[in-house]
Amino acid sequence: MNAEYSVDAVAAARSLQTYTYIYTSAATFWAYDYVCSLHQEFTFLFQSRWTKVKGLYIVTRYVPFLLFAGHLYLNFIPKENPDECLTLNNICSCLSLISIICSECFFILRTYALWNNNKFVLAVMVTAGLAVVVTSITVLFAATTTAPYVTSPIPGITGCYLSSASIELFVPFVLLLAFELGLISLTLIRAIQSWQTTNNRLFAVLLKHNIFYYACGLFFSAANVFMGLLLHYSYNVMFEDFQLIILAILATRMHLHLWHVDRHIHGSDALMLIPLSDVSSFLPRTQEETR
Repeated sequence: MNAEYSVDAVAAARSLQTYTYIYTSAATFWAYDYVCSLHQEFTFLFQSRWTKVKGLYIVTRYVPFLLFAGHLYLNFIPKENPDECLTLNNICSCLSLISIICSECFFILRTYALWNNNKFVLAVMVTAGLAVVVTSITVLFAATTTAPYVTSPIPGITGCYLSSASIELFVPFVLLLAFELGLISLTLIRAIQSWQTTNNRLFAVLLKHNIFYYACGLFFSAANVFMGLLLHYSYNVMFEDFQLIILAILATRMHLHLWHVDRHIHGSDALMLIPLSDVSSFLPRTQEETR
């Protein structure tokens, strides 16, 4: 087979196979994580009251299922029309953006809560986040328009890849890296200011979750930047959605954990009064407890 096709065709086919294996593994990991947390998930969904942040949780938790369905269909079903690949990829890109936006919103709210609901800090974070989203959308869709998708000529190899390397695809991860550096800086500043004066378990959990989440985000963002610059074919995008999936798992898992910690500390009666679905409600109560 190697003698019948060009070196580029063989390399592209191998990259498509590797990308498919990684995505299938990620889908399996997501399903396993969902099954393992099913009891906690149902407890939270049925016992917490409905708020906007609970709706945000549901979107963050279940959009990846649609993302997996779209990508697995894109990777496994043979396609002769590259335009179909472009359409499906654009749909998956929209789902990816929704997923990462929702995951980051959790930690924007958490950082806002750590800063005692400081409106200026919230305005800075929201403005920076909107700039990252708008720029990322522009870059992503411009890159796929200038470099259309093609299918492999090798029989049995399904999926699509960009006909030429789009170096612009790493730009959204540079922006995400810068944004998360800003958020982790705000978290660390607040930790230094409040660690000695605030003796509250929920506050400590918020800090630990934020720092761990941003550390994972920074690591994957840096990895995707280097892969986008150094690799070709499907190799340069194989961990893009993997990062979004990991961040979605962390955001929802940490949300569940903090909700259960709050219920354990304050009892079932407090659950109905101050649920975790309104994260910013914790800090004012924390301040009252420390007086």
